[in-house]
Amino acid sequence: MAHNAGGSLRSGIEEKKLAAVWEFRTSPLFTDAERIALEYAIAAASQPNEVTDELFAELLRHWTEGQIVEITALISYFGFMNRWNDSMATPLEAEPLEIAEKHLVNHGWKLGKHARG
Repeated sequence: MAHNAGGSLRSGIEEKKLAAVWEFRTSPLFTDAERIALEYAIAAASQPNEVTDELFAELLRHWTEGQIVEITALISYFGFMNRWNDSMATPLEAEPLEIAEKHLVNHGWKLGKHARG
């Protein structure tokens, strides 16, 4: 989460939008396309996978097949990285730690086993 928050800010997402991501379903800061992409990300990252035919059809209303491939690739990549870093208790670098402490702690994020030893 810490790396994704930092990447979002570096790619131009405003801090107020990052802060509102927890309420993306109702926040006026998100477009319908963004909302369905976030719903898809949650469903695709769930165990077991929760992507339904209806959800995918809704995704196709807002995104091209190529864009969906890219979205899915990122979901899969970050799923792999999260599992790797959590299993290996990879220490968190200074920048994502600072961003997480500023933007994620109030939503339940904890440094946990990723603290530098």
